[in-house]
Amino acid sequence: MAESWTNEQIISDVLGRGADIQLGGGEKGWQLSRWRQFVGSYELPALPSPTFVVHIAGKPRVKTWDRDGWSEASSIPGCATIIPSGRPTGWLVDGELDVVTLSIAEDQLRVVPARDQFDRMRFAFSDPLGVALTRQVLAELYAPETPERNVYVSTLVDALKAHMLRGPADANATAFPTSDFSAYRIHHVMNAVLTHPEEEHTVESLAAEVGLTPSHFCRVFKRATGLSPHQYVMKARLERAQEMLSSTELTVAQISEALGFGSQSHFTRAFRSFAGQPPTAWRQLKLH
Repeated sequence: MAESWTNEQIISDVLGRGADIQLGGGEKGWQLSRWRQFVGSYELPALPSPTFVVHIAGKPRVKTWDRDGWSEASSIPGCATIIPSGRPTGWLVDGELDVVTLSIAEDQLRVVPARDQFDRMRFAFSDPLGVALTRQVLAELYAPETPERNVYVSTLVDALKAHMLRGPADANATAFPTSDFSAYRIHHVMNAVLTHPEEEHTVESLAAEVGLTPSHFCRVFKRATGLSPHQYVMKARLERAQEMLSSTELTVAQISEALGFGSQSHFTRAFRSFAGQPPTAWRQLKLH
């Protein structure tokens, strides 16, 4: 294997297939890739750059080799893993795997105070923000390309990279003060919706999460996002629907039910309004 191979070339060689999507490159100092693979065990040689792995979909049983056997813990959609550079790893996939990798060039870690986080393997830890950012990047990448979209995607990837470099927040850190208009509170609600768009997410329940009255919450939320809570939930569901249409074989009816729509006809109308095409036509266009 060539010594100058990148992370992505090594992964592609092991899986026997290229990434579904690739963004970035050597001149940017990072590369984001989406990989989909099926059942099997895989030995991944040491990678030259540390890698942030976000498990976005697929079967919830992915294990890593841990000393003398497969790990007791499993990675499931919603988990993240950090693979340090220079460490071979083993992987057991029970079903379909759907992950996004973000590789960071070693020279970008020189400015990171918490560099030691990349010196060890961190497997299958919960990372709602990393997952939410990754899903948003993918949703934009599957949308029609425009100059504005490209700027937005670049900004999202920068945020994801900063999140990875920052490392996990200190659970013992003193909480900062919040107010009714706190971005932290709004972010908490947005993250909950992006992580589980299929849930009901009524205005009353979301407002209760942040301790505001429903009417006050609606005003604050729209001021922060430009959308009403209902519009934001619907957008999150339809973006997830696009992912499911392009990455799974679920029927339109199954996707409609999984995402909490009252009926398939309601889902179809909402999707047509959002994407400009009914779900079946959109899927055919993306897959061919």
